[in-house]
Amino acid sequence: MKKELSMNSADIDRIIEMAWEDRTPFDAIMRQFLLTEQDVIELMRKEMKLSSFKMWRKRVQGRSTKHMAQNVDHRFKCSRQRNITGNKISKRK
Repeated sequence: MKKELSMNSADIDRIIEMAWEDRTPFDAIMRQFLLTEQDVIELMRKEMKLSSFKMWRKRVQGRSTKHMAQNVDHRFKCSRQRNITGNKISKRK
């Protein structure tokens, strides 16, 4: 993973956070950080404890929400977001 040399710790932390989230597809990480799914897996293996990495891999493997081609929804937001943005308190002037 050659791109890793140019990443700072904040970028690495953000990539791990995005990879750990169930709803964030690998394609979103690719667009933002130009890392392939395999690059993300290698980064996670390097940066995480072995037990945490194994737990993450088991959870993510084959998950349709992590792969846009398998994801029917194609959303990058929480399903409850509409309810939150429709909050009347936030519309007060």
